[in-house]
Amino acid sequence: MNALTLHYHPLSSCCHKVLIALDELGIEVEKRLLNLGDPGERAAHLTLCPTGKMPLLTDGARPVPETSIIIEYLQRHHARNGRTLIPDAPDAALDVRLWDRLSDLYVMTPMQALTADLLRPEGERDPRATAQARAGLATAYAFIDRQLEGRSWIAGDAFSMADCAAAPALFYAMAYVPPPPRHTQLAAYVERLMDRPSVAATIDQARPFFKFFPGRSGLSRRFFDPDAA
Repeated sequence: MNALTLHYHPLSSCCHKVLIALDELGIEVEKRLLNLGDPGERAAHLTLCPTGKMPLLTDGARPVPETSIIIEYLQRHHARNGRTLIPDAPDAALDVRLWDRLSDLYVMTPMQALTADLLRPEGERDPRATAQARAGLATAYAFIDRQLEGRSWIAGDAFSMADCAAAPALFYAMAYVPPPPRHTQLAAYVERLMDRPSVAATIDQARPFFKFFPGRSGLSRRFFDPDAA
């Protein structure tokens, strides 16, 4: 049995971030589907990860939580020679960590807020919070578009951990709030992300689960056909 196990769900945007990184780093893991709706599975998961979040990497008896920490741990201990998502140069590494953080906080977080609101009973939904989340995504799209001027990838010339974070965050966020046409740099970047083999493979394995995504009506037909669901 592989000592590395990823406890995950194929629909989760946070899990997508790590799945993309695993592919980029050339690492094989055992993938263990996690059903947090099952009381027994949730209780067992909480013994490994007190926050109860996914994904969780276990390396033998060692649990490694939090997506950015998981990716950095994988690069340090398990990546194939020559594979890297965080550069050695300190300032370049800070840029990658910055844009990883910005994607998580300002794209992933408001996207998840919109998802959570749709999962509530209609009478408990919060129009003010969803308006703030949509406005936050619009702001994030604008600063990402500016950052991408003259760049192929969000933190420089090489695909990095920051792109692993941006890909799933933008994929799901754009189902709720499509970016305006003026953000041409962002639109071209998203196409590059979708064409990246690691990203495409991650999306492909999630396709059977898109019918459960609360924002599925906003997904492009190239990724989800409601008539075929």
